[in-house]
Amino acid sequence: MVLLVAHGSRNPAAQAAHAALVDALAAATGATVRPAYLEMAEPSIPDAIDHAVDAGATHLRVLPCFLHPGNHVLVDIPDLVEAAQEHHRGARIELLDHLGADPSLVGLLADQLSG
Repeated sequence: MVLLVAHGSRNPAAQAAHAALVDALAAATGATVRPAYLEMAEPSIPDAIDHAVDAGATHLRVLPCFLHPGNHVLVDIPDLVEAAQEHHRGARIELLDHLGADPSLVGLLADQLSG
């Protein structure tokens, strides 16, 4: 199972856009993908992990949908994942690199400019 993590927003449009991205990623990969949020929206990262493990997930991949390696990516999310791993010792919780670390992002942005 994959938890796609967004920052979170009080604006319902942001939550709807994240839900659509979760659905599109699930359709494109065939993986079970669920949303999670760092703050300002639900489910929180810890709640999403708890729910997944309670539902029987034994391997979770946490994918931060963040562009740059700021404190959320470098400190906040790793701390939450580490605490969840301590709490759920029977599950493997793998923190993936943030979206912006993928070198293919430059090509995607270049395509936006040429389109």
